Amino acid sequence: MAITKKIILCGFGNVGRALARLIDAKQHDLERQYGLALKLLAVVDIDGAAVAEEMGLPPGRLTDFIEDGGAVEKFEGSGHPGLTAADLLAQRKADILVETTPTNLKDGEPARTHFMAAIDNGLDIIAANKGPLVLDYRRILERAREKGVQIRFSAATAAALPTLDVGRLCTAGARIEAIEGILNGTTNYILTRMAQEGCPYEDALQDAQRLGIAETDPTLDVEGLDTRNKIVLIANTLLALDLAPGEVETTGIAGVTPADITAAHEAGKVIKLLGSARLSENGPVVKVAPEALPADHPLAGVNLSEKGISYDTDTMGRITVTGGHSSPTGAAAAMLKDLIHLVKLGV
Repeated sequence: MAITKKIILCGFGNVGRALARLIDAKQHDLERQYGLALKLLAVVDIDGAAVAEEMGLPPGRLTDFIEDGGAVEKFEGSGHPGLTAADLLAQRKADILVETTPTNLKDGEPARTHFMAAIDNGLDIIAANKGPLVLDYRRILERAREKGVQIRFSAATAAALPTLDVGRLCTAGARIEAIEGILNGTTNYILTRMAQEGCPYEDALQDAQRLGIAETDPTLDVEGLDTRNKIVLIANTLLALDLAPGEVETTGIAGVTPADITAAHEAGKVIKLLGSARLSENGPVVKVAPEALPADHPLAGVNLSEKGISYDTDTMGRITVTGGHSSPTGAAAAMLKDLIHLVKLGV
């Protein structure tokens, strides 16, 4: 008999809808392979919620309705204008909060409030939103432990690239001594175009925006802030640190010149934007900066919008994983994986 888990999904933008599509498409596989039934109890968006406590919401039909111009709070017989996530979480009728609202790196809201309400009411959390965790990692994790709540956030640390899974599960029994990651597809795309085609920075950025790889405002990416936020989460989780974003020395790629690219090439190297964390006798060293990697470095061949992460360990040597979709579907797939692991494996 399948285990049924009832979900409250906060945020129904691209990632939230992609997750709903995956739950709809894979529901039979989830029951057959994992003995798991995921019931979408409620979806909350800006102006209200759709709630179906008995049968659960139909994920595919709800997504179609929204993508045809509808609003969550007006969905066929299930809509509740003005109903908030806090209202629903306080009712304690769900098992898991899935948080996909837009990331806010100023104060973490509204996700911070959602996190705390879920923890206080005993719901586990699956998050794509990195805001509260980047800003207040230790306090949130300690509160969750006190309440017996688990939090998983693979999608917040490079979408489908299994950064945390490899670091947490595949290196069990080993000590991670250093981490290096290409964690942002936009900057890697730009640097690859500059290196392989001699494309000017501005042209590569414009192409990335045209292809949907870069945002209209690419500041978070090209200034290294997105990479910084991800390496903060990864380092805090795997190295037991308590870093704040402002403690990480961060340099983006806007200052990388064609002359830098050429000099690296002549030296048999390639420039990549790396987020890195290393344990030293004087404490952790965590930074984000363009680095000239030798050709035999395991991340040197990670090109265009691909990402990768490499761990140096005391007993297993270097472990590297690359790839993973950088897309709403990739992020949704990471969240679905977290759901399965949380329920079936307890990890």
